[in-house]
Amino acid sequence: MMLTEKLEQLKAIFAEMEQALIAYSGGVDSTLVAKIAYDVLGDRALAVTAVSPSLLPEELEDASLQAATIGIPHKIIETHEMENPNYTSNPVNRCYFCKSELHDTLKPLAVEMGYPYVVDGVNADDLHDYRPGIQAAKERGARSPLAEVGITKAEVRQLSQQLSLPWWDKPAQPCLSSRFPYGEEITVAKLQRVGRAEIYLRKLGWQNLRVRSEGDTARIELPPEQIQNFVLNTDINSVVSTFQEFGFIYVTLDLEGYRSGKLNRVLNQKTLITN
Repeated sequence: MMLTEKLEQLKAIFAEMEQALIAYSGGVDSTLVAKIAYDVLGDRALAVTAVSPSLLPEELEDASLQAATIGIPHKIIETHEMENPNYTSNPVNRCYFCKSELHDTLKPLAVEMGYPYVVDGVNADDLHDYRPGIQAAKERGARSPLAEVGITKAEVRQLSQQLSLPWWDKPAQPCLSSRFPYGEEITVAKLQRVGRAEIYLRKLGWQNLRVRSEGDTARIELPPEQIQNFVLNTDINSVVSTFQEFGFIYVTLDLEGYRSGKLNRVLNQKTLITN
């Protein structure tokens, strides 16, 4: 199916909804959903961003700026997944409890404000990855228009560029809890030090990155082609001392480089061992 046809189908979905509340993180996926929803529904579409310690402050700023650029009404709420030990113990299905909290908050809000639908930014590629949060959203009646139409991540970026959205190439930025290996307890202090470390590196000019946290060790992941440049042109001693000020004891650089979903490898290894 041509991308233009998918776009028309996406618009048709929102036209049928008549009103929609968008679970809006400010990422490229949910922002495209917010843009199309607003183009079709105008003020009958509402973007809602959930704030918690697992959201980078700069991501909230981006979300607010992008919503204002689109023109869509934007509401900020708080979620409290950090009060749920099923979440903070960081099991392999941690995202299930995060999205449960999110949609258990959004659904009553939608009902109260008269929105018959809650939609998210799940795309077709997400359906082929390990995403327990998708199940939680479905159980609570949320819809995923991008996935319904079969729009992939690459097509999300392509459509965003065609629609002149300046953030079409924005790097993916999942919640900060994704920086920790499964089984390591997540605390507000740990989230804050990871967030501060990533913001620090971005201010140095490194945009597409992760700071993985394991115990007292920070592991910096950059795209493979940027590793040599980082080593040669960054004041390593300054990076180490700054990370130690944030609370890390050890600072390492991942020589393989950044790979999305890298921490999920342990799931495949466990499956192989059990089988």
